[in-house]
Order: sequence, then structure tokens, then C-alpha cells
Amino acid sequence: MKINTGYGLFIVTILIFGFSLSVQAGDNILIAAASNLRFAMHEVCQDFQEENPSIQTKVSYGSSGNFFAQISQGAPFDIFFSADTTYPELLEKEGFTVKESQKVYAVGKIVLWFPKVSNADPDKGFQAVTFPTVKKLAIANPRHAPYGRAAEESLRYYGLWEDVKEKLIYGENISQTAQFVHTGAADAGIVALSLAISPKMLHEGRYWDIPDESHSDIEQVYVVLKKGKEKKSIRKFLDFIHGEKGGNILSQYGFVIPGTGENGS
Repeated sequence: MKINTGYGLFIVTILIFGFSLSVQAGDNILIAAASNLRFAMHEVCQDFQEENPSIQTKVSYGSSGNFFAQISQGAPFDIFFSADTTYPELLEKEGFTVKESQKVYAVGKIVLWFPKVSNADPDKGFQAVTFPTVKKLAIANPRHAPYGRAAEESLRYYGLWEDVKEKLIYGENISQTAQFVHTGAADAGIVALSLAISPKMLHEGRYWDIPDESHSDIEQVYVVLKKGKEKKSIRKFLDFIHGEKGGNILSQYGFVIPGTGENGS
């Protein structure tokens, strides 16, 4: 039987191409990340992919509570970078994670942010939110956003919750909260430091650092999910996060790195 060599080469090429695609798809990392990581994680993934061009990272951002619900319902993420410890612990209890894969990767901070056009003085601290010029104060929804819970704790700590609760507007997550105050939908907002010093907001407003003692530590934990258990690329990514480059990027966005006590704020 005569073999059509051109056709045979075509089939071999298709098989090799298909195999390479399947390998590449298998190396993709699907990440669910708390929205306060939006800018920092973008840079982390860019630098990681420069060193590992065969591994693609795909990141979705949102509130930790909503991701908990999605993962519980079968969302196909490989790693979950939460803004707190609660949701990863719940996922582990319910059997959605690789056992003992939880780890604190950063500690977050909150600030009170005002747009430059505001007459409020950030140097007045939290008392500024009681001024008549602050008609709307944005915070993340405390029901499912860890940064929203920290905001509520701080307001209660300073005895201001009752004074401002009628002014509050709630973002679905901390990123939407920052958007509210950045676009003028709110006159001030309690946002993540990582967003306040992002390129989008750094030069368009002023902020006051909310003292850490006024709220619970915002320990941010990642956990590897069962869907990512067999992916060797995940280990590389997590090593990068904990390495010098990954740590430097997180520090530059105001996160405190465990074991160093330092950040870039």
C-alpha cells in the first residue's frame, strides 16, 4: 500500500500540536483571588510567567465570601487566595482542599481614603467621617468581605458606628468599595492599603492609616483546592509567591509579609 507522506506528516504534526496544547492546558493555573490583590497579583503573575512561559495563570477577583460559595458549588479553581483565614478553613472542613495546604501569605491593612477634591482633612483621622461634607462612606460588605468586617470593627472601636451607619454604602468587595469612592459615588471610603497605593488611586486622593489595634489582624491565607492537587505548576507558583520577587511585589503594595514585619507603605 502506498503511503501519502505529506498526509502522514500532516497527521503527525496535528498529533504533536494537540499533545503540546494538552500539556499547556494542564499547566494552566486557575486562581481565585480576593479583590484587594488585583494590582499586586497582576504583577506577580506577569513576573512569574516571564520566568515560566509555558505556565499560564488565569485570575478571577472577587469577595472571599462569594468565592467560598462558588468553590463549594464546584467552581474549577486550583488555588484560592483569600483575604482572611475563615473561608479557607471552612473549605478544608467541607473537603474541598488539599489537606494542610493553607498558608498565610500576607497581612493586609486598611486606610481611610478621600479624593483630592474632598474638603475633609485626613489628618483628623476617623473623626473626619462625622463631618457634614462626608455624606456617604463606602465600606465593603461585612457579611462576606473580610476588609468590610475590619472596617466595621474599627468604626465600633472608635465609637463611630452609630454615628455613620446611615451614611454607609456597601461594596460587594473591597475593589468595588474603592471604585465607589474613586468615582465620587461616595465621599470617603475605608479601603485596602494595597488599593490606595495602586497606580489607579495613589495620585488621586489622600489617606489616613487606620491603626491595627482597632481591628482583628487581616491575615490573608491561600489554600490549594482539590482540582489543582496534581498540577506541578502550582508548586512553582507558590514558591514564587514566597520567594524574593513575589514578596517584594506584595510589600510594594503595602502588605506585611509573614516573618518580616515589613511592608512598602
